[in-house]
Amino acid sequence: MEDATPDLTALLLRVATQRDKAAYSQLFHYFAPRIRNYGIRHLRSEARALELVQETLLAVWQKASLYHHEKGAATTWIYTVMRNQCFDMLRRQQVAKEDLVAEDIWPVLEHQKNEGEEISDPGENEILTRQLSSYIHLLPPAQQEVIRGVYLEDKTLQEMADTLDVPLGTIKSRLRLALGKLREQIVQESEHD
Repeated sequence: MEDATPDLTALLLRVATQRDKAAYSQLFHYFAPRIRNYGIRHLRSEARALELVQETLLAVWQKASLYHHEKGAATTWIYTVMRNQCFDMLRRQQVAKEDLVAEDIWPVLEHQKNEGEEISDPGENEILTRQLSSYIHLLPPAQQEVIRGVYLEDKTLQEMADTLDVPLGTIKSRLRLALGKLREQIVQESEHD
């Protein structure tokens, strides 16, 4: 393996102008470990870091024609692509967390059932909904509205935002806070039983 750093600008220009796969391969091998290390530090997961490597280097291949060597070094351009990909991944991760918070509460409610009780019953969701309803009064009114709308009236988050005339982000925050409080309460009560 060569110790000398390849001419990254020349390689990137060959990818940009000629779609040169050999040049791309050299860029890939040079940048992949560096992007992976960045991903591990910022995304705190080997799998997510490897996803960042793939997403970044795919974007480099697809967008190489946007690189202008007179405006900056190839490393600067590629690291900018990497940071943008990382920010996108973090944003998607945050949205996914908000979506998953709601699912977090159902296993806690299911755990409260008797151990011998079957879960395959079609009315199971109704039982869980009744259990959830028994905790709603513990929430502030704004959070109660969101929980009732989303879980008891099957409204979407956007429908709730429209109904209450508040931003979607506010609905998501209220839902996240409410579910956190409900989960805490349910866990506390199940520990005392």
